[in-house]
Amino acid sequence: MSLKDKNIVIGISGSIAAYKIASLVRLLVKAEANVQVIMTEEAKEFITPLTLATLSKNPVLSSYYDKNSGVWNNHVELGLQADLLLIAPATANTIAKMANGLCDNLLLATYLSAKCPVFFAPAMDLDMWVHPATQKNCESLLNYGNKIIQPGFGELASGLVGEGRLAEPEEITAALESFFEQDLPLAGKKALVTAGPTYEAIDPVRFIGNHSSGKMGFAIAEELKNLGAHVTLISGPTHLAASKGIDVIKVTSADDMLNACTDKFNESAIVVMSAAVADYTPKTIATQKIKKAEQEFSIELKKTVDILATLGQKKSSKQTLVGFALETNNELENAKAKLLKKNLDFIVLNSLQDQGAGFATDTNKVTILSKGGDTNYFELKNKQEVAKDICSLVVEHQKSV
Repeated sequence: MSLKDKNIVIGISGSIAAYKIASLVRLLVKAEANVQVIMTEEAKEFITPLTLATLSKNPVLSSYYDKNSGVWNNHVELGLQADLLLIAPATANTIAKMANGLCDNLLLATYLSAKCPVFFAPAMDLDMWVHPATQKNCESLLNYGNKIIQPGFGELASGLVGEGRLAEPEEITAALESFFEQDLPLAGKKALVTAGPTYEAIDPVRFIGNHSSGKMGFAIAEELKNLGAHVTLISGPTHLAASKGIDVIKVTSADDMLNACTDKFNESAIVVMSAAVADYTPKTIATQKIKKAEQEFSIELKKTVDILATLGQKKSSKQTLVGFALETNNELENAKAKLLKKNLDFIVLNSLQDQGAGFATDTNKVTILSKGGDTNYFELKNKQEVAKDICSLVVEHQKSV
């Protein structure tokens, strides 16, 4: 996640919209950010410090000196430690003070000391928002390098309808995520990941399948997202759920997966094919459930289209294509042959001989072979860590193309 471990200071000024900050803090904490809240005295009239302290898991600050604890709240230190300062809601009064360098509370002192990026999210009534003085002050803040999260249109506390509503917590969170994602190594790149098994229908109730759980593919999709990529995950039948922000396309058969991959391939800079796609599918599918009548029963199979080879033929020099090989014997030789034959940049080798690796486990032990001839051996790890190993090589390859 782009907000993970980020130190975010939220400054709350005296607006009725302050109640929304409880939801905002909850969203940021859920995204694994470290949240420190600073409130003006006026803000306490609209939401209690106890509520925000409980949600943020940090004491709320509002004055330079806490008489109860005897602690001095160092505004310079607060400004230096923050990865981002967000003033929300930012009232017309607070915006005016920020624009003109006034400093009569801890929040404004922290703002003037901040070396980090500063966002402000205005909240006020329509007439106050459109007033030339407010617009001039906002322009000054933007000229200072601050960033605005524009107020929304809707019903206001006065009963008027218009601009001036504080942006919704989800919108503010998305704006902060987008900001931090700009510095991620895969920001702006599209990635395609496949995961899980395919089911090849025999009749309306039976199918040919395999034991793939999809865990490896889902972990790779999550890691690519954490690195800033816009991820499309094409998943065969699994019980797993991807996190918000990953586009999921659900498929059933090998043919379904072929069509979905072909549709998304050209626009994807990164393609990781970790799905366990069936090599064979029934030649004909019964329209009704097959009855258990015969002593022996045969199903005629035909080869499915080799999706990885098909994509390898279309691959451009700007794309990174990663395949998987699950082997039971002659592992390295078979993986090397597949790497070259299918025009891959990397192949991730799994061996069913390794305990704790393969289908349905939470761990995996892989060897990654590259087109350039490198062979990287990794110990048994959980699949999230394996995903990081794979994606680190993808990042380096994308830097070179």
